[in-house]
Amino acid sequence: RCAGRVEVQHDGHWGTVCDDDWGLPDAAVVCRQLGCGAALAAPPGAWFGEGSGPIWLNGLRCRGSEERLVLCRHRGWRPHICAHEEDASAVCSGGLAVLMLTPASLPGAPTVRLVGATGRCAGRLEIFHAGHWGTVCDDLWGLPDAAVVCRQLGCG
Repeated sequence: RCAGRVEVQHDGHWGTVCDDDWGLPDAAVVCRQLGCGAALAAPPGAWFGEGSGPIWLNGLRCRGSEERLVLCRHRGWRPHICAHEEDASAVCSGGLAVLMLTPASLPGAPTVRLVGATGRCAGRLEIFHAGHWGTVCDDLWGLPDAAVVCRQLGCG
C-alpha cells in the first residue's frame, strides 16, 4: 500500500494523476496522506502500470508540506489530455523494509546524501545519477525542498 500508481476519487469515480510537473514534493504529500512515511521516489511514466478511467489531475505543484493532495495547486478537477502512459507514481518509506532501493533499481529513485559537514543531517546535497555523485544546483531551492531531503534521509 506504500508504493504504486497514484489514483484519486472525484465525483464518485477513481482516476489517475498525470506526471506532468510530478516530483518528490507531490509524492511526499501522497505518502503523508496515506500514512506511509517519507517519499523515496516519484517515478514518472506509469512505472507501476497504466491506470484506466479519467486522468483527474495534472500539473500538481505541491510544496511538500500539505496534509492532503487536494490542497496542492493543480490545473483543476477535470479529465485532462494526458495519456495513461504518463500516470504518476509514488514510492514511500513505509512498508518497504524488505525492498532495498538502489539508484539502478528504480527510475526516479535517486540516492541522495549530504557531504562536507559534521553528521549525516547537514551539508551540501549530492545526488547519485548515471553512476556518479553530483551536486544539486540551488536555483529555485527553498525550505520545502530541504524538508523533503531531510525527511528522505530520516533527519526530521
